[in-house]
Amino acid sequence: MEYRVLGKTGLKVSALGFGASSLGGGVFRPVEESEAIRAVHTALDLGINIIDVSPFYGYTRAETVLGKALKGIPRDRYYLATKVGRYGDEEFDFSAKRVTASIDESLARMGVEYVDIIQSHDNEYGDLDQVVNETIPALRKLQKGGKARFVGVTGYPLKIFSYILSRVEVDSILSYNHYSINDRTLTELLPFLESKSVGVISASPVSQGLLTNQGTPAWHPAPDAVKALCAQAAAYCREQGSDISKLAMQFALANPRIATTLVGTASPTNITKNAQWIEEAIDQPLLAKVQEILHPIQDQTWIVGKPENN
Repeated sequence: MEYRVLGKTGLKVSALGFGASSLGGGVFRPVEESEAIRAVHTALDLGINIIDVSPFYGYTRAETVLGKALKGIPRDRYYLATKVGRYGDEEFDFSAKRVTASIDESLARMGVEYVDIIQSHDNEYGDLDQVVNETIPALRKLQKGGKARFVGVTGYPLKIFSYILSRVEVDSILSYNHYSINDRTLTELLPFLESKSVGVISASPVSQGLLTNQGTPAWHPAPDAVKALCAQAAAYCREQGSDISKLAMQFALANPRIATTLVGTASPTNITKNAQWIEEAIDQPLLAKVQEILHPIQDQTWIVGKPENN
């Protein structure tokens, strides 16, 4: 496993990170708790040392299951990141009072005394000025109190990061769907982030199912044209005896400017397969053909959250 430094935090994180959203079940498929716990243990045994979760995932179930998985595991074996601000599909509260209570709830669910990174979650659904003037300062107080080591922000529209980071200091950002074969727009933001020594976490190298053989879940917000060409690219990979998910994983993790890429799975088999894939050399001719297929929809994004935050 390769390790990279997460910006100014100094944390040496595994290039492949564990996204614990799947532990909550219901997002992509139902999950047995025992299988989810085995997936966490398998990830740690593979050398994955950063785990990202949120009270929103499974409506607190992901944190609860993760707490069971981490019981008895030495705290220095992993870095733990969780979030505040989002608690349901339409439930957001970025107030200092709520985020301060939220971290205590998360620590109790996971059975730990602190998290390594506390992140303001899906900020595009909130008032960015509140995030700047109230949420982040509240998280800094929690940091001073020893409940978190570093402070970060997460979201889909890249615009939110430049807005927030131009006004307040944070230690890391978590972006999803923006560094994959079909969307590399995160690269445009990297010089700005590097100028501030902000650690970069990317999530969902398979674009939340777009770059898989299973195809996209019903809730996926991508336009139909994007879904259609991604399905065509997946079919082409199958015809060549390969898997588009493997290609997507290899592509996403090859960029050393991104400290870690989170993959969400509750399957011990899948997390093992992911770790094996990134050790293999990427099939450059196959990648070139897939990029050719996806060229008409390259870097297409969609609105998430409040329109003014996109």
